[in-house]
Amino acid sequence: MDPIIRVQEETGSEIVPIKVLVVDDSAVVRQVIQEVLSVESDIQVMGAAPDPIFAMERMKKEWPDVIILDIEMPRMDGITFLKQIMAQRPTPVIICSSLAEAGAKVSIEALAAGALSIITKPSIGLRGFLQDASLDLVQSVRTAAKARVSRPTAATGVMAERSVTPKLTADVMLEAPSAGRSALVHATERVIAMGVSTGGTQALEVILPNLPLNVPGMVIVQHMPEKFTAAFAARLNGLSTIEVKEAQNGDRVMAGRALIAPGGKHMMLKRNANNYYVEVADGPLVSRHRPSVDVLFRSAAKFAGANAVGIIMTGMGDDGAKGLKEMHDCGAKTYAQDEDSSVVFGMPKEAIKLGGVDHIVPLHRIPDIITKA
Repeated sequence: MDPIIRVQEETGSEIVPIKVLVVDDSAVVRQVIQEVLSVESDIQVMGAAPDPIFAMERMKKEWPDVIILDIEMPRMDGITFLKQIMAQRPTPVIICSSLAEAGAKVSIEALAAGALSIITKPSIGLRGFLQDASLDLVQSVRTAAKARVSRPTAATGVMAERSVTPKLTADVMLEAPSAGRSALVHATERVIAMGVSTGGTQALEVILPNLPLNVPGMVIVQHMPEKFTAAFAARLNGLSTIEVKEAQNGDRVMAGRALIAPGGKHMMLKRNANNYYVEVADGPLVSRHRPSVDVLFRSAAKFAGANAVGIIMTGMGDDGAKGLKEMHDCGAKTYAQDEDSSVVFGMPKEAIKLGGVDHIVPLHRIPDIITKA
């Protein structure tokens, strides 16, 4: 039995709960989070600390499986504590902070330090918010417990997206493509379509800074809420030789440029003669996400066909699996990140199960695959 997943065996053995440590200077937050998590049989709050110094003393006795961490606290701030944890013993960390709501910069800094996900809480009405967001908090803990966490060389994770809406398909945004290579007239330019979720910020910081200027144009969906993608793209742009930017409607897809779908919007690849560009549009959640990888991949299948390369990487759930199969059926080369290098082997696994993946590759090989495209 996988000790992280903690599923009860058929023999009736006792469930081993996910041990959670809450670190927050607010007594209300500590109390409410403990109340929310304590009702779950597979989660155990092993302790709560008002600041990182107290937390470190508690962790000397017992190490948690997941840490829920505030940013602004007395004696030591959360970012400094997070860096110490990742240097000493990498552990899944969920940031739960009102400071993150004030702007994306501190959130990107937390991801760069190794946080797996971020939940923003309001400055007022904390008790009501945390009680309303209990499902999100519980799901974030369970997702974090399944993650493979390593010492970060770059940003990691994805902000938690709150959603209990029906699971719609890409049909709500555009029609399915006609399968087969003959469905599209050959063009001279290649285009790379990538989809990624939990653990994706770390993966993209491994890939994009290692690409030369002459790589094909890239369109990327990273599951991330509104207001965060612009800061994330700017960070990647500063680390990379190629241009990385948050996509705007009508942006051209061209060599040496990577366009990242803006949070809260869908991004679709479109074509005008031999030139590719993106359409950024409102719309309902698709596969419970906006932006959705399925929407991007379907548009790549429809408008690029065999001229596209599809890459699906680390992430929870199955967004992108159907879209990658559509790309595959239209002649695109398709790749999935392997389990060993994925933080969460959800999206790649589902794409492989559908038969839409040509090659399964480790993260370190993806820059070379893109360069040779």
